[in-house]
Amino acid sequence: MQELLILRGNICYSTGKKQLETADRGYLVSRQGTIEGVYSSLPAEYEDAEITDCGNCLIIPGLTDLHVHAPQYAFRGLGMDLELLDWLNTHTFPEEAKYRDLEYARKAYEMFVRDLKNGATTRAVVFGTIHEEATELLMDLLEESGLITMVGKVNMDRNSPDELREKSAGESLQSTRQWLEKIRDKYERTRPILTPRFIPSCTDELMSGLKEIQREYGLPVQSHLSENQGEVEWVRELCPWSDFYGDAYDHFGLFGGEYPAVMAHCVHSGEEEIRRMKQRGVYIAHCPQSNTNLSSGVAPVRTYLERDMNVGLGSDVAGGFATSILWAMADAIQTSKLRWRLSDSSLKPLSFEEAFYLGTKGGGSFFGKVGSFEPGYEMDAVVLDDSQCPYPQELTVKERMERLIYLADDSQIAGKYVAGKKIK
Repeated sequence: MQELLILRGNICYSTGKKQLETADRGYLVSRQGTIEGVYSSLPAEYEDAEITDCGNCLIIPGLTDLHVHAPQYAFRGLGMDLELLDWLNTHTFPEEAKYRDLEYARKAYEMFVRDLKNGATTRAVVFGTIHEEATELLMDLLEESGLITMVGKVNMDRNSPDELREKSAGESLQSTRQWLEKIRDKYERTRPILTPRFIPSCTDELMSGLKEIQREYGLPVQSHLSENQGEVEWVRELCPWSDFYGDAYDHFGLFGGEYPAVMAHCVHSGEEEIRRMKQRGVYIAHCPQSNTNLSSGVAPVRTYLERDMNVGLGSDVAGGFATSILWAMADAIQTSKLRWRLSDSSLKPLSFEEAFYLGTKGGGSFFGKVGSFEPGYEMDAVVLDDSQCPYPQELTVKERMERLIYLADDSQIAGKYVAGKKIK
């Protein structure tokens, strides 16, 4: 267990969707990986403790990526002129089929994990592929990195290329059970999550079987929802008995409730689907960069926030071309402006405070008390050195942080802590 840890610097964190707290040259105190408080002056009880002075750097909560595809990292930036379904068939499926080769998988996953560790992300919800061994390898590498993640072996038994389609629902379910048994109690920081790719690639038999596995192992689930209009129509054809896309997941009990669910995108969710997501406590992974790159649209994030729904940010690599959740904050603001100006003037653009909340406390809550420096939260922190982004005027801590969601890259990251443990 980690003992007392005190960081001093310019602290910035969310306490609510619109509430941002800052402390100029303040003290962030944690004990055994849990936040005890943020102080402008150090309380007497800590006077004899060792202090890590971060100078003029900013200190923020670690960022959470609610949706990222590890095997797609290798082809970031390719096919960005295609829409979703064409992009999947042209780039995604052929690339993911390569992960049956463990040598290739290791080379690619080492690049992905290195990037994730060097960035500001401390927690992530990650898609693997259908391949058991490659998914275990990915989990091994993530465990070694010190990050805290949930990783899924993907399930696909229909509407997929031969080389990336499991032969039957039974084979897919057996493979998932074998993977879960092999990794049982293997990791401290890396957990499994059920991962039906999306309704079009999973038969009813497979979805029913995954629900049985969920009950048996008590696992959360991740998938995709209402990303693209063509996809939504496809689900309507495949599941004519469902009232809407999300209802197809809910029919099998894989839509939140007793077991948490994170659904990526939710760009075209209608009123019924939104109400059901709210009722079930579904987490929405907003992926603004991917949604623009693949011409999917702009999710109504203002609606989700105003209805007090669970929502965070996802990089959605390789639909998104970068793993940076700082950039995802900026993208979320920019795309909300486009929706407001071009589509729906009733939904005001996001503020910086709201975007920062999405990338920290909003998404972090999928992992528990994560993403803030409020007492009782887990001590995930990133130290940012903005000296390479000089400015002539006097700026507040908030203004400096606002600049960095647009200007920062990995070179600004001077330190990184996950659950109180320094990993960079």
